[in-house]
Amino acid sequence: MSYLDNIRTFVRVYELGSMSAAGRDLRVSPAVTSARISQLEDHLNVRLFQRTTRNLSPTEQGKAFYSGAVTVLDSVDQAEANVMNLTDTPRGSLFVAAPLGMGRRLLAPNVPDFLAEYSEVGIRLRLSDRTVDLTTEGLDLAFFLGQPEDSNLRIRKITDCRRVLCAAPDYVRRCGTPATGDELVAGGHECLNLRFPGATEFQWMLQTQNGPKRFAVSGRYECDDGDILTDWALSGEGIAMKPVFEVADHLLAGRLVPVAQETPPVPIQMAVLYTHRRHQDPKSRLFMDFMTDRIGRAVKEAEASLP
Repeated sequence: MSYLDNIRTFVRVYELGSMSAAGRDLRVSPAVTSARISQLEDHLNVRLFQRTTRNLSPTEQGKAFYSGAVTVLDSVDQAEANVMNLTDTPRGSLFVAAPLGMGRRLLAPNVPDFLAEYSEVGIRLRLSDRTVDLTTEGLDLAFFLGQPEDSNLRIRKITDCRRVLCAAPDYVRRCGTPATGDELVAGGHECLNLRFPGATEFQWMLQTQNGPKRFAVSGRYECDDGDILTDWALSGEGIAMKPVFEVADHLLAGRLVPVAQETPPVPIQMAVLYTHRRHQDPKSRLFMDFMTDRIGRAVKEAEASLP
């Protein structure tokens, strides 16, 4: 297996552009990563990367070897998947990403039940509200809210999530209760925005009598963590646009109240992304089936608890 390990290491170094990043991804030391690349170069009798103190880039031989190496790993993964399908015993680690709110409230609580059913599978869960890249980050699955930009990935839809504009009672006492998106903008309301490097949505899409419309809201508060926006809203700092499943408890308890109800937010898609290469992996398919059922029911229950 050492030669195959060397190939896997080469692919991750190539994709991540760094020995140390590849080592972290593969959970080996930088010394082991470097040694594997050196062994592979010795075996092929070529240099695969140009190395300087600040930069690492593939040589022409490295670029040529990469496409073949990916094909080899795809074939091995497919062969392993075929065997696991026959034995009905999924095993190995699944690398999964999800937004913070969705991951904390819907995904993480259900992971123990999944692992109890499939004892030879491990879950490596990464939570972040930023956009992730399955290929460069070595992910098997990425749960998300919205519309993905990468059309080369496969999508499995879970449900459409209802969203709500909400604020603390203290905020509406001080600043008033806007009834529409136009009042939200004209009144200069403090809108709490989810923004991060690479974010493309800087307006709120609301439903009007004439169909969906974008409203250029403004506010002094921005964060790349949706839960921070919820905390700010609870503290009376402004208005947040949140999926109902994230704030249902706060709405039921009166800690948050809905605003601009005449022009509610357009529902947002909840789905999971996966690559062509891994879509037949039994553990990926089983995890998607398991979570799609659990998450879909939880979202609908949260939405049904509110008017």
